[in-house]
Amino acid sequence: MTPPALVFANFLAPNMTPAYAYVAERVGTLLGRGGVLANTADEEALVGGHVDVAFLCGLPYVRLAARPDPPIRAIAAPVVNQHRYDGRPIYFSDVIVRRNGPVAKFPDLRDRVWAHTQPTSFSGCVLTRYHLLQLGETERFFGRVMYSGSHLASMQAVLAGKVDASAIDSHVLGVELKRRPALASEIRVIQVLGPSTIPPVVVSSKLPADVQTAIREALCGLNGEDGARERLAEGLIERFVPVGDSDYDDIRRKSEVVASAHTAWLASAPRGEESAAG
Repeated sequence: MTPPALVFANFLAPNMTPAYAYVAERVGTLLGRGGVLANTADEEALVGGHVDVAFLCGLPYVRLAARPDPPIRAIAAPVVNQHRYDGRPIYFSDVIVRRNGPVAKFPDLRDRVWAHTQPTSFSGCVLTRYHLLQLGETERFFGRVMYSGSHLASMQAVLAGKVDASAIDSHVLGVELKRRPALASEIRVIQVLGPSTIPPVVVSSKLPADVQTAIREALCGLNGEDGARERLAEGLIERFVPVGDSDYDDIRRKSEVVASAHTAWLASAPRGEESAAG
């Protein structure tokens, strides 16, 4: 009997969906069981084993991996095919502003409006907070902070003038610039945060160990498949490389620093300021 198709899920930006749908189909085929990218999925489905393979942000990964019986395992990560990634599974947070706006450098953002993506985003929220701490600042540095919900929504908020700036996952931004070349004339990057270990590909711990290994081997061998390089390039992916849990220690360390400092800041903030900070 043919085993059921592997269920993949993309928890990252939707502009990565075409590349990841190809990855799901091809890896499933290589394992002889088929693969499909789910239209929708949530963390509960991943934890419950209803999703076999997921493209997941690093911060939710380290949180789930910290459980006594981790429901997922990091097996691989993409290498972005642009020069600044240096052939490594890393990414950055690019702070963007309107090209013709008044902000030229990060200090110019004092008292201005900032958009985080969501609290669970490392590149879109936590790394900005970490950067502020390195500057001896808190979120009081900004005049107002809001949550957009996603990297693409943050980009749109900047373009529409609803906020002055936001930190965008550089991989997501690169793909969007590939899809919409005119975007380069509308925004500019005024600060680069990172590098950080790029979001991993994770597998459900409910999968047999040999299947987990086979998925990793298929992922890491994809760039050698006929026609695969062109399909991966749609998502600016050069190849996938093996990663393990310890590769995400940088995200653990910075998120722990931020969590401790942010808790202390909220405790000392004047009444009502907590909501203003998102």
